[in-house]
Amino acid sequence: MGYFIDTARAMAVTMRNVFRPPTTVQYPKEDRVRPERYRTSFALVHDASGDEACIACLACERICPSRIITVKPAGKRESPVTGKKRNYLEDLTLDLNACIFCELCVQVCPTDALIMLRELAKPALSREGLFLSMERLYANESLAHSWGTGSRLMEMQDPKRGLPALEPGREAPPQGVDPIADGVS
Repeated sequence: MGYFIDTARAMAVTMRNVFRPPTTVQYPKEDRVRPERYRTSFALVHDASGDEACIACLACERICPSRIITVKPAGKRESPVTGKKRNYLEDLTLDLNACIFCELCVQVCPTDALIMLRELAKPALSREGLFLSMERLYANESLAHSWGTGSRLMEMQDPKRGLPALEPGREAPPQGVDPIADGVS
């Protein structure tokens, strides 16, 4: 008798859901609406003067809980842009196979050289496709227009640092309203 009741309950759930509209998004034709804070990939960026922004301070490597970031400093040399001596990066690798997208590496970067992007990551067909070398990270810099810098991320997460720059077509929240704490978008 118990099996019959369980089967009837299961069929009732099935019948309730048969007439619901599908929630499937046909991805190439339609794009899902992503939350404002959605980020999925990484990029290395240059500073305003066109020089490499990364100073190889190893902060991102030290803070990463998954230990997926490897930084090789190249040592100090003269900047071709400013003429001052500063640290440079020889190599930086990021393995997305184990990344938990916690954004700690972005938040600790003192020069906002490492950022996360809102663009969808290209699907990888092998494990090597999820391995981001320094060249691939700099190639992702062209996608950075969709998000901005790490300091903009910090502005969104810490209202004391200021309100984030508004996207075109969005209006500013009323004065005295914290858009993050109050949920205003």
